Order: sequence, then C-alpha cells, then structure tokens
Amino acid sequence: MLVLGIESSCDDTAAAVVENGRKVLSSVVSSQDSIHAKYGGIVPELASRRHIESIIPVVEEALDAAGVALKDIEGIAVTQGPGLVGSILIGLSFAKAVSFGAGIPFTGVNHIEAHALAAFLFEQGPEKETPGFPFVALIVSGGHTTLLLYKDFTSYEILGQTLDDAAGEAFDKVAKLLGLGYPGGAAIDRLAKEGRANAIEFKRPYLSKGNLDFSFSGIKTAVLNYVRNHKGGIGPDLLKDVAASFQEAAVDTLVMKALWALESSGAKDLVVAGGVACNSRLRARIAEKAQEEGIRLFMPPPKFCSDNGAFIAALGYHQLKKKLYGGLDTNALPTWEGF
Repeated sequence: MLVLGIESSCDDTAAAVVENGRKVLSSVVSSQDSIHAKYGGIVPELASRRHIESIIPVVEEALDAAGVALKDIEGIAVTQGPGLVGSILIGLSFAKAVSFGAGIPFTGVNHIEAHALAAFLFEQGPEKETPGFPFVALIVSGGHTTLLLYKDFTSYEILGQTLDDAAGEAFDKVAKLLGLGYPGGAAIDRLAKEGRANAIEFKRPYLSKGNLDFSFSGIKTAVLNYVRNHKGGIGPDLLKDVAASFQEAAVDTLVMKALWALESSGAKDLVVAGGVACNSRLRARIAEKAQEEGIRLFMPPPKFCSDNGAFIAALGYHQLKKKLYGGLDTNALPTWEGF
C-alpha cells in the first residue's frame, strides 16, 4: 500500500510517500524558520498563511520524487492534532479535498503518537531491525514531552507527560533569554559543545523518584534567575557554560525518566523520537545508558525526528488497514485520550 502522508501541525509543511508503513519513497519538508526567526518564535497566523502557499507544491514534489502519480496512492494520512489549529486546518482540509476528489480514503493521525513510528522507517537497502511490542517511546518535541507504552501500532498507554513546559519549549525559551536566536534548540546544542556541563548546578526536575511526568518550567526559571543575578554580566565563556549546564540538566531528566519507564513497564525496547531527539547530547547520553543497561535503543535519524510526512504516513498505514477512515464533515477521528 502506498500512503501519502501530510503534516502541517506547526510551522513545517511536509509530505511523504511511504510503502507499507515502512519504506520511504520520498519525504519533502518546507521549513518556515526564516519567517519566524525575527520574532524569536512561531507566529501562528504567519504559519497558517505559508501552509496555504506551500502545501500543493510540497505534495506535488513528494509525488514526483517518489515516481508515482496521485492515482497510485491508496490512502492519505494527515495530521489532525495536536498543534496550531490554523496550521492543522490547512493540511486536514487539503487532505479531505483530495480524498473526496480522487476517491482515496483518508485517516487522521495523532502527531505525537505517530512520532514513535519513525523508528520503523527506512529508505534504502534491506529492512532494518525494529522495536518489538511492547516498547516504551520517549517523545520529546517543542510542545510535548511524553512517555508512551506501545502495545501495538495503534494501541498505547500514557505513562507520563508534560505538566507545564515541554522540553523543546524550555530549550527555545532559554535560547531566547540568552540571545541565541531561533530555532533555539539547535543553537543551544551548538553552543553547549564549547561549554562545561558541570559549571552550574541547575536542579534536575525529577519531581520525585519514579514519577514519570515532566516539568521544565522550573529549570527555565532557574536559568532566568541565574542570568539576572549574575552582576558581572554574561560574557561569551559563561554563556557557553550556561547553555551546557542547562542542556545537561534537561537531558539528565529525560534519560532518567525513560529508564524509570522501562523499569516500571518491564519493556526492553526504547524509542526516542520528536524534534528534541535531534539534540546531540541527548542522543549520546541515551545511547550510553542503553548500552550500560542492555536496552535495545531505536533512535530515528534526525530528519525523521523533526516534523515530516513520513511518520504520519507510517501510522496512517496501520489505521487504514483497520479501516479507521476519516469523515468529511467531522475531524478525521475522535481526539485520542491524553492529548
């Protein structure tokens, strides 16, 4: 089955063609970073307007790159949430229109739930090893930090989730506070490589032993207070140390909670996905711990961690197989519990 995946939950317009929920024939992403950079964050109205301009060219490019025509597509998967309402509306309306006009069934996909399925994607060569059920997924993005226990492709249990700021949101806000520009997560990652991760002791927001929920508002405030209280100003060297120390505290929290989730659930496989899973320190630390603990770790390449249409198509494939079709007069599917 060839599935066209469409993603427009935030500021990236993306489309992909995926075969049988795994093989990526094409993946096209149109970024809006240059539009939102001068504002230090995403402006929802501008994001929606750019989606309108981009969605048709992006989908056409994805079909061309895959070497297929619309008539070859057997199903359409589209993000139905969570995300910016105006942005989601563009992708969902477009998918419904194509579904109706071309007679192709479509299904609405939960963006957060779909992130984990990036671990099943491959592009070239033989099929790679994949997680076995049940597995734990740490989904770390700009708006969500969530631990899920997957029982099969379309069934999961929420183990823990964000109580306030998500990890990605904290990275972006700290970067803005430090004057590092947008997108902030990548800027902190780059600068932290030149700093000392143990220079400043920012408290790890574990909440309590075994608690699998996340809270990153406190560590963000701790950085703000440190900068305000540092009378000598924040010079270039100290700036590097602040970035590295903040990143280390955030990464420690993510890694520890993932390990607790595996311990409490009894699962042996761990998937780490979402935009923040592109962070080089997180990838290194979680790989190190996985090796120490004998955990099977699955981290998609960065291009499939950030928002794209391929993981939307991957989950859509399994929903379409179960005939979980969307309707033209409603949201594609009922909102999934917990999001």
